[in-house]
Amino acid sequence: MTMEYVKEIPSKAEAFSDWYTAVCLRAELADYSPVRGMMVIRPYGYAIWESMRDELDRYIKRTGHSNVYFPLFVPRSLLEKEAEHVEGFNPQVAWVTHAGGEELAEWLAIRPTSEAIIAEVVKGWIQSYRDLPLLMNLWNNVVRWELRTRLFLRTAEFLWQEAHTFHATEQEAADEVALGLEGYRSVAEDWLAIPVIRGRKSRAETFPGAVYTDAVEAMMRDRRALQAGTSHMLGQNFARSAGIEFLDRDNLRKNPYGTSWGFSTRMVGATIMAHGDDAGLVLPPNVAPHQVVVVPIFRDDEGRAAVAGAIERLEGAFAGVQTASGPLRWKVDWREESPGFKYNHWELRGVPYRLEIGPRDVAAGQAVLVRRSDRAKEALPLDALAAELPGHLAAYQAGLFQRALDFRAANTHHVDTYADFKHVLDEDGGFLMAPWCGGDECEKEINADTGATIRLVPFDSPDEAGTCLVDGRPSERRVLFARAY
Repeated sequence: MTMEYVKEIPSKAEAFSDWYTAVCLRAELADYSPVRGMMVIRPYGYAIWESMRDELDRYIKRTGHSNVYFPLFVPRSLLEKEAEHVEGFNPQVAWVTHAGGEELAEWLAIRPTSEAIIAEVVKGWIQSYRDLPLLMNLWNNVVRWELRTRLFLRTAEFLWQEAHTFHATEQEAADEVALGLEGYRSVAEDWLAIPVIRGRKSRAETFPGAVYTDAVEAMMRDRRALQAGTSHMLGQNFARSAGIEFLDRDNLRKNPYGTSWGFSTRMVGATIMAHGDDAGLVLPPNVAPHQVVVVPIFRDDEGRAAVAGAIERLEGAFAGVQTASGPLRWKVDWREESPGFKYNHWELRGVPYRLEIGPRDVAAGQAVLVRRSDRAKEALPLDALAAELPGHLAAYQAGLFQRALDFRAANTHHVDTYADFKHVLDEDGGFLMAPWCGGDECEKEINADTGATIRLVPFDSPDEAGTCLVDGRPSERRVLFARAY
């Protein structure tokens, strides 16, 4: 039995970055494109993205939002209306300066995000409080000209979801920010089996032009943090700059309050890094393109016929099987390759369960179910598989989530001094809960000195008097520091 597929992947513990790239390429999730920093998403990778996209889209529609589309190009004058916004994005903006063989009178930005163009357009839609709330969502691509790129995690062009909403009151907008964040928590934890911490970003990490940004942060298996989704309170900033006003119930003209929230293809990368092992992907059943792959095992035509008959009976039994993510997704691998090749092929692609069926199994009325996460084997009666599989898949999903939760707990550290902070960060990594005075300069110094940033101030971080790591000023609670993607 050859293990060439597995051996081509570097050790995750020894070379995490190389391991990650090898998994993306060998599992045929993505490939490099002729355009620097931009990737091609291959069918298997796109199927994983579609699954999480569709689950989030269901949440978005259940909460009253409608999908819309706005242009790819944003006039420079619009982008520059909100000075803080454009300053934050300017280094990453790609500009179109020529078109139709002529120089453009006004440069066009290739959409880095859509706040500016949306605000300009909807001012004609919002005239009265009766027009609010306006709840819009976009599924599109954006371009941010990153200097250092990595498949899925940070590319010059990526796919994402961006919601944009307008409200009559600040409280309604604040409720919307929380609604968006809950959608991201749900997809990360319930669909992708990735535990997240919810909290508020520091001022330095707040979205350009926003009043505040709330986020969910996840820990990857190399103990680095990854931002899994952000939800922004825009206040009246963009409405004022665009001149959006409405007549309120009190007969006064006011600016609406805006929000935006975003989730991207980087969560494909998060799923790889949160669960994968040295053999490749380990996919949660809810997001896996195939939840079960059947590998027929036979030596001759007689054996093939017996196995094919058993599989045909399974097709009828599996037809009505429902899992937590819909009808059972399964595949039979009839390729003319050895069983070992097929085992490696599907392990690399993270299929939760492999079902091995040979002539002896058929004679015994059973099949061997192999769990991807630990390769545990279990013989199950063929006539019981349809009833058993949903429970196995649910347990597998829950097990991956608990494993990731335990890993995060084991790699979260409470530190009180800067010396301890630097020692733990360098020796152990992970999440560091530490006191901070709230000052921008202290945050900048820690980042410049250690490479760690304040990922967020967790919502569940209790009041705890302390002293700042850097300047010794009073701290009200611990905040979450980490090195991050």
